[in-house]
Amino acid sequence: MASFRWWVVGAAILAIAGCARDNPYYDANLAHHTPSGFKNNYPHRTPGTTDLWRWRFDQWRDNLPAEPNDPASLATVPTDPAWIRQASDDVRATWVGHSTLLVQIGRFNLLTDPQFSERASPVSFAGPKRFQLPGVALADLPHIDAVVISHSHYDHLDLPTVRALALQPGGSPVFMVPLGIDLWFRDNVPAATDVRPLDWWGKTTLGDKTLTLLPVQHWGARTLSDRNQTLWGAWSIDSAAPKFRFLFGGDFGYSRDLADIGQREAPFDLAAIPVGAYAPRWFMTPQHVNPAEAVQAARDVHARSSVAIHWGTFSLTDEPLDQPPKDLALARDAAGMPADDFFVMRHGESRVWKDGKWVVRAPGS
Repeated sequence: MASFRWWVVGAAILAIAGCARDNPYYDANLAHHTPSGFKNNYPHRTPGTTDLWRWRFDQWRDNLPAEPNDPASLATVPTDPAWIRQASDDVRATWVGHSTLLVQIGRFNLLTDPQFSERASPVSFAGPKRFQLPGVALADLPHIDAVVISHSHYDHLDLPTVRALALQPGGSPVFMVPLGIDLWFRDNVPAATDVRPLDWWGKTTLGDKTLTLLPVQHWGARTLSDRNQTLWGAWSIDSAAPKFRFLFGGDFGYSRDLADIGQREAPFDLAAIPVGAYAPRWFMTPQHVNPAEAVQAARDVHARSSVAIHWGTFSLTDEPLDQPPKDLALARDAAGMPADDFFVMRHGESRVWKDGKWVVRAPGS
């Protein structure tokens, strides 16, 4: 059944495939630019079409992805929309699911890679389906001031969601995007009135917040013919009041880029680091870290605390949806890292930053 679903999605993507185009941002002096798009900083093996079909055959043969061992652990926890929408001087983080976090830095409301749809797919009838409802409903969000997008994949850039956010009461948020994704917004989200494209290490300000796009090892595509025509990256958010530094990792494979981030942008009070979609390693290593690599990434970027993202919501690869936290616990123990230094949240869970520690908000408190 999983293999059939991917055949359907592949056909749908092919049906809406765009045409290759020149890179309007091309700068011959920048090594990661190409005439048709972008490339990663450091050499690595890139899986090809034969590898993809080998993986899909293995999934069909072995009946993968495996079902969760403890589905109840993936259920959403009760949220308090009134508390989420109430203005506060605190720093708060709420996990909506997958790579979507609501990070409230005082009165500044930031949303990362917003994905509130039922499927991470170009079509509504096929493709990876959400295992549970979003931890916070789209309608229950506070007014969002800014959205950061890491790259163009459907589980990170969802058209219905960004269209809804652009039409939120009180006006569209500012959309911070890697180069080229601004052109997609222009064509698909006309209500987005402030879309800011950045190159790696590029900066923009919003009030007293400085946002920087950072290089990580990944790739981008929305069709079968636009691979790497748009850039990808992680985001640093540096707030002056309240003083707080946040790193949103988005999605990446392990590379020297992480040490580069640590050298140029660290430290971070919180880093949102992907921990899921890592099996099989022979195929996923260049593009998705496993939990052990995620622990090393947290150290490379000098994060005081890290939160696990990119797991438990959409079944994208071979490991069970509830496996990443178990492997993360083993990786933390092997590295001698306290559990609070790299924590896992439930869908809908909120935490408040108090005296340098993340305190779970109990319902009703």
